[in-house]
Amino acid sequence: MEIYSPEEDSYLLSKVLKENIKNKKLKFLDMGSGSGYQAQTIINLGVSQKNITLVDINPKALKHLKLIFPKSRVIKSNLFSNIKEKYDIIFFNSPYLPEDKREPKSSRLATTGGRYGGELLNKFLKRAKSFLKKGGKVYIVVSSLTKNINFEGYDKKIMDKKKIFFEELLVYELKDGKNTKI
Repeated sequence: MEIYSPEEDSYLLSKVLKENIKNKKLKFLDMGSGSGYQAQTIINLGVSQKNITLVDINPKALKHLKLIFPKSRVIKSNLFSNIKEKYDIIFFNSPYLPEDKREPKSSRLATTGGRYGGELLNKFLKRAKSFLKKGGKVYIVVSSLTKNINFEGYDKKIMDKKKIFFEELLVYELKDGKNTKI
């Protein structure tokens, strides 16, 4: 299992984080950290490594993250299974593409979000609110190819989008629909 290298989706999420992270003292959760590209983005904004928790299921990614972010918490977790704290900002560049049998199995973990693309995101979204502090936000990337995403209980806003090849990438900012005052 390889570490997901930053691509157009990573760059778009990074751009949105750069434009929207103003308070450097917040607690951040980088779900599915992979190469650590998003964590590096917010560190470059002045956020302390100590305020960032990096999460991945890939052992190679975890080893890599521990080396480059020695002051951050790095946790092996299947989504929120090993997460205990609450965060101000959670971001996730999730696998979001629909299943494609032609894709090599070795890369599916990093790209495929389920049969329709939204299944993994739905598992994430179902639990994410429980790990948000009051007024917290979630940032996710999806594709126009991603189907069946359940945003129930969230207020959502498209923060940016970009057309590439045969799809459009979108970054959403999500807030708890019951708890939107910051």
